[in-house]
Amino acid sequence: MSDKKDKKEQQVPEQDPAPETAPQAEAETGQQPEPEQPKEEQAGTGPSPEETIAAQQDRYLRLAAEYDNFRKRSQKEKEALWSEAKADTVAAFLPVYDNLERAIRQETADEAYKKGVEMTMNQLNEVLKKLGVEQIEALGAPFDPNVHNAVMHVEDENLGENTVAEVFQAGFRLGDKVIRCAMVKVAN
Repeated sequence: MSDKKDKKEQQVPEQDPAPETAPQAEAETGQQPEPEQPKEEQAGTGPSPEETIAAQQDRYLRLAAEYDNFRKRSQKEKEALWSEAKADTVAAFLPVYDNLERAIRQETADEAYKKGVEMTMNQLNEVLKKLGVEQIEALGAPFDPNVHNAVMHVEDENLGENTVAEVFQAGFRLGDKVIRCAMVKVAN
């Protein structure tokens, strides 16, 4: 049984004496404790209401400017994406344009067939025009490596230096973006 008593004595936790509370400390010292104040008020350097309003207004203006910039940037990205998609789609149809152009140049005895090909080509040109796609003028123009792809060179006294003498494949642009350079023969 003595072992059981020892175990019970060991299990009883020791209690700390109660900490002094403010009324007890007041009674002992005879002084009242000062209420705690925020550090800014203690130092006397807290922002005035005008400064707080100005800071909040500044934060608001900055947030509004950030949102406006985000909105403008998103709009530009959206327009660029639309323009890029339109240019890619037009580029996919350019081989059809080239084939129709070759078909028109071929001699045929069937006038109805020729008229049908010409109507299809006119319709494709109208669609490209509605999309804002323009054909790059090349024949007789000065050679510009930004819009022309020179694949041949010829000496011709009738044409000036660096003048496009013949167009093998039409070039197209959408606004300032070149979709496909014109494939040309350059003189002199």
